[in-house]
Amino acid sequence: MHIKRIYLKNFRNYSEQEIILENNINIFFGENGEGKTNVLESIFLCSIGKSFRTKKEKELIKFNEEKAIIEIEYKKIDRDGKIKIVLGPKKEIYINEIKVKRLSQLLGNINVVLFSPDDINILKNGPSNRRRFLNILISQLKPKYLYILNLYLKALEQRNNYLRQIKLENKDRKMLEIWNEKIAEYGIEVYKYRAEFIEKILEKINKIHREITDDKELIKIKYSSDCKCKEKFLEILKKNENIDIIKGYTSNGIHRDDFTIYINDKQVNVYGSQGQHRTVILSLKLAELEIISDEIGEYPILLLDDFMSELDQKRRNNFINHIENTQIFITCTEKIDISKSKPVLYKVDNGKIIL
Repeated sequence: MHIKRIYLKNFRNYSEQEIILENNINIFFGENGEGKTNVLESIFLCSIGKSFRTKKEKELIKFNEEKAIIEIEYKKIDRDGKIKIVLGPKKEIYINEIKVKRLSQLLGNINVVLFSPDDINILKNGPSNRRRFLNILISQLKPKYLYILNLYLKALEQRNNYLRQIKLENKDRKMLEIWNEKIAEYGIEVYKYRAEFIEKILEKINKIHREITDDKELIKIKYSSDCKCKEKFLEILKKNENIDIIKGYTSNGIHRDDFTIYINDKQVNVYGSQGQHRTVILSLKLAELEIISDEIGEYPILLLDDFMSELDQKRRNNFINHIENTQIFITCTEKIDISKSKPVLYKVDNGKIIL
């Protein structure tokens, strides 16, 4: 899989830009704030349908403009394709010039793995970051997952609303059983997807991490969820009814899932060094790369946003040499030397790209 062409109009700081790309390593270099990461963001947007930097899509539109256009032409083993996204009062998504109504129809057309400095938050920050990592990975490969997850979240919102109505308006609490049944039904399906992919990650990450650490570190992942069994989850919901009514929200469910990573039986986010955090993230992302390749039969596109600055020359080359048949996009502040092949260099200067 590789991207052949990117076209940006009024996207971030780009007025209008066409980028013709090579099917190997593409390096975008320049000072901070010139627009390097914006290129990676446009690819991620056409893959996932959302930015990895902001939830406010208005920020993606160039200042004083009403709409932005992002077009990406790509090639997969079995087909060529084109994704077009128009951002304005409403977001419009086109696949091969045909407008689609659901985000799930976009997922899986362009598969990506992103490395960014913020990825360290997967380990260091709260469970929502780890759930987001799983959601992005699974949604690319199983679009039905996103559909079921959204059904769960909608039912959860309705249950939370009714909890507040019970508290403030003395509504009949027996009606909660309707929402309990719904979130249990959808929750167990979400759990099955997540548990399956945690197993796939664990299978891949063990080998990868041993190679990176010269067999010095054994990595384990523990997945925690209330939704392993529908009947037990319903019991938990019933047991915590009074607490949920007082709080006004549902305190248990798939929306509270988490996974914990251990190195040599020690919890890495508590006891791990800064170097171990970086190594674990590297292993986790490389596992993601391998899983996507296994699922779709070709490697996804690799996006490295200011990632190479974290590695010395030797580690940089070792990392690149372990990646085969993958189109790579790299952003950095200055030209970097990569021994594997001759990369294509793009200088980025104030929203303009010079080859």
